[in-house]
Amino acid sequence: MEFRDVVMKRRAVRRFEEGGVERATIEAIARLAQRTPSAGFSQGQRLVVVVDPDLRRAVARAAGEEADGEFGPWISECAAQFIPCVSAEIYHRRYREPDKLTDDGSEIEWPIPYWWVDIGATMMVVMLAAVNAGLASGFAGAFDPDAIRAALGIPGEFVPIGVMPVGRPLPDVRSPSLRRGWLPFEQFARFDRWA
Repeated sequence: MEFRDVVMKRRAVRRFEEGGVERATIEAIARLAQRTPSAGFSQGQRLVVVVDPDLRRAVARAAGEEADGEFGPWISECAAQFIPCVSAEIYHRRYREPDKLTDDGSEIEWPIPYWWVDIGATMMVVMLAAVNAGLASGFAGAFDPDAIRAALGIPGEFVPIGVMPVGRPLPDVRSPSLRRGWLPFEQFARFDRWA
């Protein structure tokens, strides 16, 4: 599939076939996601990939699936859940190493917490790799990261930012937010200057 087609086909899906995807395909998606950038090559991003159906249901409960009656069991019914996690401390440790210290020997002042940027890149690669494999993905925010952390034994240093169900898409309820339509391109992209 052409890259443009992969990007244009990507959308947030909220209904999947149960299982039905070979582990090799799921692993290939995770391997591609490992190749995303990270500040200072800190590599503070991690994925927990959940394929066991009982564990997927436990994660879905921790992510509040039962409260989301509008879309049904879309977090638990899939082939795999990708849980993107990030550790700010890994970035801080990396930027305390000799090659990253400032001239006065201290860690940089972080104007932007780039670990959030990096885990976003990891998520996008999961989404695009799923589409490229003929699958789809969605995203449910981790409104209770501690519950997800507990369900999966994620160390306290890592923040699970959500759950990304991946699998073969079924017809689903489209988000009412889509009625807003796309922002005009001229408002999205500005060349040379903002104004």
